[in-house]
Amino acid sequence: MLKLAVFDFDSTLMDGETIDFFAEELGLGEEVARITEEAMSGRLDFFESLQRRVKLLEGLDFSIVEKISHNLPYMPGAVETIAELKSRGMTVVCFSGGFRSATGYAKNILGYDADFSNVLHEKDGKLTGLVGGDMMFSHSKGDMLQRLQNILGVTEEETLVCGDGANDLSMFAHAGTRVAFCAREILEKEANIIIKEKDLRLILEKI
Repeated sequence: MLKLAVFDFDSTLMDGETIDFFAEELGLGEEVARITEEAMSGRLDFFESLQRRVKLLEGLDFSIVEKISHNLPYMPGAVETIAELKSRGMTVVCFSGGFRSATGYAKNILGYDADFSNVLHEKDGKLTGLVGGDMMFSHSKGDMLQRLQNILGVTEEETLVCGDGANDLSMFAHAGTRVAFCAREILEKEANIIIKEKDLRLILEKI
């Protein structure tokens, strides 16, 4: 019986990549999206890619960051799927290599219990190009998942994880139910449930 569900945020609970939306404000959308794709496909170290992308955002008004973060397009079925999992007695958590400005705001809208993500450093109302937080490295999600399992007394077999990119591989290594959602090939190879359509409710039919 499943007791814990962990979802990625960007391109899983949310339809798109938060950092790409930020970059578009600076006319750097294509450049940042290219680095994002390299990282999500496993061709570029996640930590290095995150630092490179955030550095490009230096000077962006933090008010714009908040406005974008509060108006993101959530994935079809996200609210219903989380509500159903919680009705089955599961704890639902979001792990994101993205940003607290987005995951913290989405928490009460989508209904998950907690979010672990990164924080964009801002000073005098503008981004400094620096970032810190819970999910900085390629191994961060797996590390945090093991800690959560220990705290909650949940086993790997009682854990469901869902994501789309290479930085989700580390949490796939510690879960019995592994959902690749509209995912890169590198993640699909490690999944035991593969969803190809942008509708999270399809997960409910598989578990």
